[in-house]
Amino acid sequence: MQQTLFLRRLEEVLGPLAAAAIACMGADRRVGLWGNPLRGEPEESLASISQQVPGVERTPWHAQAATAPPESRTAITHSPLVDCGAVYVQSLSSMLAPLALGVQPGEEVLDLCAAPGGKTLHLAAALRGEGYLAAVEAVRGRFFKLKDNLARCGAEGLVRLFQADGRDVGRKTPGRFDAVLLDAPCSSETRVDLRQSDALGYWSEKKIAESARKQKALLRSAIDATRPGGRVLYCTCTFAPEENELVVAHVLRRLKGKVGLEPIALPIANQAPGLTHWRGKELPAELAHTARVLPTDKMTGFFLALLRVID
Repeated sequence: MQQTLFLRRLEEVLGPLAAAAIACMGADRRVGLWGNPLRGEPEESLASISQQVPGVERTPWHAQAATAPPESRTAITHSPLVDCGAVYVQSLSSMLAPLALGVQPGEEVLDLCAAPGGKTLHLAAALRGEGYLAAVEAVRGRFFKLKDNLARCGAEGLVRLFQADGRDVGRKTPGRFDAVLLDAPCSSETRVDLRQSDALGYWSEKKIAESARKQKALLRSAIDATRPGGRVLYCTCTFAPEENELVVAHVLRRLKGKVGLEPIALPIANQAPGLTHWRGKELPAELAHTARVLPTDKMTGFFLALLRVID
C-alpha cells in the first residue's frame, strides 16, 4: 500500500520523467567522490584513489569530483585517502548546493543544518581561509559527527560550530550573513531503494507535512540571518512539492517584497524546472527558477532554490 501511494505521487510530481526516475531508485548507483583541497591537491588525491580502485571516472562539470563503481564502495570507505580526509565520499547531487551558492573568499557564511559536514567542507574550501563560516546542528549525536568529520578533513579552526536549533538563529543573528546554506531535514524520498521491502516503513504523507512545517521555520530563520543583498540556498533530498516548491512559495508570500528567487544554472543535463502547479493549485510562476535534479546511475534526486534578500 505504501509503495503504491509513493509511486503514484512520483508520477504526479515527475510526469513522463517518473518511469526513468523509478528505475534508478531500484538499481545500484556509482559512488560519488570529492577531492578535498583542505587535505592536499584534489587532482593528486583522485589520481591516487583511481590507482587503488578500478573504474573511477572524473566528473566533467566538477574539477574536484569523480565517481566509482558501486561494487567498490567498501574498498573506498576503507581507503587511507578517505581515512585521512583527502577524499570525501559524497553524492554528486550534494555537491551542487555549495556550487550554486557561489561562496567567495571574505564572505560571512552560515551552514544552518550542517551535519554530517560534507557541504560545510565545500564552503570552507571556497573561503580559502578568508571570511567567516558558522555551522549549526541541533541534534547532539549529529553535531559530534559533524565535529569529527570537519576535524578529520582539515577544517578544524576554519569553522565555528554551534549546537543549536536552526529555527532560532535568524532571531539571534539578524542580517549578519552574506550567504546561507540550508540543506533542510526532510522525508528523504530520493534515497529510497525500492528493492528493499521496508524502504518506505517510515514514509508517509503525515511525515511530509511534519517536515514541511519545520522547513518553513528554518527557511524563514535562514532569510532573517541574511543581510540585504545576500542569498540563501535552500535544498532537500525529497521529491515532495510540499517540502520543496510549497515551502519556497510560503516564504515568498509571507515576505513579499523582501525576498525573491534567482535562476539556478546547474552544469548538468538531468534536471527539470520547479513545479508551478500542484494538485490543481497554481503556484508562483517564478518557481520555475528552482531546479529538480533527476536521479541517474550517478546522482540522487535533489531540489534547489536560490533566494535573494532584497535591499
